[in-house]
Amino acid sequence: MNSLDWAVLIGYFAVMVGIGVWSHKRVDNVSDFFTAGGKMPWWLSGISHHMSGYSAVMFTGYAGIAYTYGVTSFVTWSFPIALGIAIGSKLFAPRINRLRSRLHVASPLEYLKNRYDLKTQQALAWSGMLLKIVDVGAKWAAIATLLSVFTGVSLNQGILITGVVTAIYCTIGGLWADALTELGQFIIQLLAGLAMFFAVLVELGDHGGFFGVWDQPELQGHEKPLVGPYGTVFLLAFLFIKLFEYNGGMLNQAQRYMATPNAREAARSARLSAILWLVWPLVLFFPMWMSPLLVESQKADGSDSYALMTEQLLPHGLLGLVIVGFFSHTMAMCSSDANAIAAVFTRDVAPVLSAKARGWGERSGLIAARVTTVVFLGLSMAVATQVNSPAFKDIITVVIKWVAGLMGPIAIPMMLGLLRPFRRSGPTAAMTSWAAGLLAFWLVNYPIHWAVDGGVPLEYQVSIPLAVSLILYVLIGWVKPEDTPERLAIIERVNTDGDDDAAAAAVPAPAQEAPGAARTPVKD
Repeated sequence: MNSLDWAVLIGYFAVMVGIGVWSHKRVDNVSDFFTAGGKMPWWLSGISHHMSGYSAVMFTGYAGIAYTYGVTSFVTWSFPIALGIAIGSKLFAPRINRLRSRLHVASPLEYLKNRYDLKTQQALAWSGMLLKIVDVGAKWAAIATLLSVFTGVSLNQGILITGVVTAIYCTIGGLWADALTELGQFIIQLLAGLAMFFAVLVELGDHGGFFGVWDQPELQGHEKPLVGPYGTVFLLAFLFIKLFEYNGGMLNQAQRYMATPNAREAARSARLSAILWLVWPLVLFFPMWMSPLLVESQKADGSDSYALMTEQLLPHGLLGLVIVGFFSHTMAMCSSDANAIAAVFTRDVAPVLSAKARGWGERSGLIAARVTTVVFLGLSMAVATQVNSPAFKDIITVVIKWVAGLMGPIAIPMMLGLLRPFRRSGPTAAMTSWAAGLLAFWLVNYPIHWAVDGGVPLEYQVSIPLAVSLILYVLIGWVKPEDTPERLAIIERVNTDGDDDAAAAAVPAPAQEAPGAARTPVKD
């Protein structure tokens, strides 16, 4: 990097902070901070939903998969995400929007207290928060890895720089700042991705051109859609996992659905995100597929290949723009995660832990939300410094195995609890499926993995916990139905439209019950 690249990078950080400051004026209460008051246009929500699903892991971990295996990086990652979101646009997006418009909640997990019980809500909230700390920690480590390639700064310095800038804009501006910065980040990534795409196309003239390049020995097998550990079972497992994860199971995407004015707009938002996931990653991945022709990775997993290629092919200025593109994806995901976890803590957890929190008003609740956001980012940055330790292994292991494997047991009760066919499943089904899924993850990934010659294949490591949770959730619901009138009322309210769907009602302070208190039924 030279001074021009640094100017582009510093200018980007300044604009992100500026958007946060401007968004501060639009945040008057916790509803504005966590769900944009239900006033976000569907197209902005869709772009934000799309951007909040990326991170620099694509340019490190998935760049390594593309370098090693080729097009399977698209077929087994962004394609199942696109398909999952398309399905979710009908199945989940409208119902999640009604959580805000009809139940007037600000956290995706807030409704679980009445759908199941307080114990279930707390189990899912705590496990979801802890998983997100690890997930975001991996994202910080990924972007810091890229920064170190370009600038020579240490891993910890890179984590600190990106974390502090993200903390400033997402803490003061809430979900509005997240969405508006993600819109700007999408435009930047569009320019950066196209610049890299055309730069690689120019280089292919020496290797047979666009169509002849696949015959090169360096790309042997790269055209196969399913290869190596990424086979049919992995694809089907990943599709099932992403159906839950990218439609709200990881919380931050659920907020995008909640932020739109009504259920119809939430569905449109999801469809736009699905289209972007189907088309745009092809542009981003193509240079990665060609990378074995142009660079020689210095790392065994190929995770530095994309960074090396940008340094080799792009002039200064454009190089800085691509680096900004790396930051844009990671900061988009991490800021949205921070906002989601702040919502879960302030709305679902803190009121159970503290009587004072149950009495928070608009101002005190907003202060708590901002403090929680900073604390979450700080904890995730601390975890990021340990991502390459023996406990966490490498970046892609954390993201694929830990997050994909642990997400299912948390998402199953949350997501399926919205649907009428699962109305029989109550607290017993939710808690049992959650606990058994976590246990299955530990058994498959550690004792069984160590005992099996060659280890348990990756597709089973990530899919078995979700399958165990799903089977138990459905089975126990039929064996021990717990569909009380109050719980059925919750389900009906999120499955039917009403006159208040378009009303972005102010979300009241989280008047939660203390542990052991009687559950308050939802009244029509």
